[in-house]
Amino acid sequence: MKPTAFLACALAVLAVAGCHSKQQNNEAATAPVKLQQVKPPAGGDWTQVVNAMPDGGFMMGNPNAKVKLLEIGSLTCPHCQRFEDSAVPALINTYVKSGQVSWEFRNYVRDAFDLTAALIVRCNGAQGFFPLSEAIYKDQESWMSKIQAAPQDKLQQLQNLPENQQFMELAKVAGFPDWAAARGIPVAKSTQCLSDTKSIDQLVQMNNNTTNQFPAFQGTPTFAINGALVDLGSATEAQVWPKLQG
Repeated sequence: MKPTAFLACALAVLAVAGCHSKQQNNEAATAPVKLQQVKPPAGGDWTQVVNAMPDGGFMMGNPNAKVKLLEIGSLTCPHCQRFEDSAVPALINTYVKSGQVSWEFRNYVRDAFDLTAALIVRCNGAQGFFPLSEAIYKDQESWMSKIQAAPQDKLQQLQNLPENQQFMELAKVAGFPDWAAARGIPVAKSTQCLSDTKSIDQLVQMNNNTTNQFPAFQGTPTFAINGALVDLGSATEAQVWPKLQG
């Protein structure tokens, strides 16, 4: 799906309480994962090790962990936000930190604002991705309320802007430039990230890759353990944790 197609459904998604089902995918191929052997970091804290993945996601933890957890999540999804708030601290402290489990987060963008938020949290690369994702989930209610309060006609007009300007203007609606600046991303840098067509296309392609890799994918959050999906679209820590423990 082209980025401009997300703008067409940007208004509709604001009225949806839950998280979107999968969108129509196009044919795509994912590159094989090739990770190098990594020695334990000083102090044995694997949360300090973060790698960019060939599929576009980011992995925290031991790349050679026996158990590999993949979370497919959306930054505008309230269910994903609740998982981040209630479950991720235990995931990190109990499983990832020790090197038993690696945790990969792969963005699945549901609409234009979701894509805009993803561009922001990915702007500082691998090391900034997880802290910025945690922060944007924490503030989800605040920036989503700004989007919901925006005039409908203004949002419609953004569809007519060139692609490299659309997401900058959407970010302004949500207050992302100032939000990012307060967290170490200067406005000049966030502007560059928001107008990077390669990054935009990568996020769109990640959606296609996800639905090709997991034909049964239904929505966010969805989890896979060692390549096998766990309870499509509605997994909670109560369902995931036992599987991590084998």
